[in-house]
Amino acid sequence: MSANPSPKSSSSQVQLPTDQELVLKVIPMPGDCNANGDIFGGWVMAQVDLAGSVVPARYAGGRMATVAVNEFIFKQPVRVGDILSFFSKLTRIGRTSITVKVEVYAEQFRSQGKYIKVTEASLTYVAIDENGQPREVPKPGV
Repeated sequence: MSANPSPKSSSSQVQLPTDQELVLKVIPMPGDCNANGDIFGGWVMAQVDLAGSVVPARYAGGRMATVAVNEFIFKQPVRVGDILSFFSKLTRIGRTSITVKVEVYAEQFRSQGKYIKVTEASLTYVAIDENGQPREVPKPGV
């Protein structure tokens, strides 16, 4: 855990997205830190994967598996105690796969209501049947 204040400046504050769905909120703890006091990037990636699967699983009506991480950008470090909000939206619907955009915003526990974007990613999930094989997803509007 870092005793240093977060380097996030007020100039990077943003509004939360209104065209995406809030799918997860979580607070990282000291066990999620690296030696520098920042949260491990792999921990953030795991949370993004969980958050990213919510909307596709609902749309496809069943199991999904991560098939690709198309893009992953760490914009700012995440610190212990930050409240992370994960927003997601569908960006592409294929025959068996769905691609989503996930954006992660942090607010410091002591100054809630002020957000900065810390991560953005694009992930693709494939719909799978009970045997773990790809299956078709419903067509839009059907």
